[in-house]
Amino acid sequence: MTWSLNPNALRGRIAVVAGATRGAGRGIAAALGEAGATVICTGRSTRGRRSEYDRPETIEETAELVTELGGTGVAVVMDHLDPAQVENLAARIQNEYGHIDVLVNDIWGGELLKGGPADWNTPIWEHDLAKGLRILHLAVDTHLITSHFLLPLLIQRPGGLLVEVTDGTSEYNASHYRISVYYDLAKVAVNRLAYSQGHELAQHEGTAVAITPGWMRSEIMLEHFGVSEENWRDSLKAEGERSGPGAPPDFALSETPRFTGRAVVALACDPQRARWNQRSVSSGELAAGYGFLDLDGSRPDVWRFMTEVSEAGLEGRYEDYR
Repeated sequence: MTWSLNPNALRGRIAVVAGATRGAGRGIAAALGEAGATVICTGRSTRGRRSEYDRPETIEETAELVTELGGTGVAVVMDHLDPAQVENLAARIQNEYGHIDVLVNDIWGGELLKGGPADWNTPIWEHDLAKGLRILHLAVDTHLITSHFLLPLLIQRPGGLLVEVTDGTSEYNASHYRISVYYDLAKVAVNRLAYSQGHELAQHEGTAVAITPGWMRSEIMLEHFGVSEENWRDSLKAEGERSGPGAPPDFALSETPRFTGRAVVALACDPQRARWNQRSVSSGELAAGYGFLDLDGSRPDVWRFMTEVSEAGLEGRYEDYR
């Protein structure tokens, strides 16, 4: 399937990306901007104040990137755990735009609470309870609050699209323990949210889909491996090497945050997107179906590689999955 970027594909559409400061959220907002959409970008980190992540990325930068790429970016500083703030956002959108065409629930904020590999597999009775509950509040409550106030704007016109961003498809997570009880529950819950909200949206001709990125080269991931987007391949270990510094070999199948963004754009542009309603899919699966490419012209699919090769105990070539 031949794919090419259409800078006017979503011209005139109104999108909200909740949790757009960095990572997948920024990539999705940027891709919507590439397609000409007006993108309301929300997040907690600003040039004047950082969230507990204490990182340099800001929501203003994301909005500026959307505009630079051809869309219209609007930065809104807010905390999606605060119902009053989300309600005020809904009132502002109603007043200024009248409706929403695409709503992306990408709010997470639990990366520090998740911890690194040394913290994974900590049993629930040893896991810090306050941190565990905070993970659930950040990953689930935020999505519920956002949907409660913003979905009424999405159903004002037929064809609205809701995207829930998570880690792992329903099928994969059903048979795999994911890091900790709290993280596992959070990611399973978000997939189920797409299913249940899709049930409710269908009567309004709306569609809800859960999307999981692959191994994403987010700002945090690149920093962890000591590389930039320009030289990320320098972090790869030699074939067969699994310990020591650097990224493992299957990082060769990593993707930019924009790849998941283009998955959202593909859904938003598809007049038959209702066929995906209540589904849980990966960026790689959508790329295979719609034909879109990552920024380097590749089509990585690390989830398919893991299930078909790694977990099957087989040997495979990375280039066959990119």
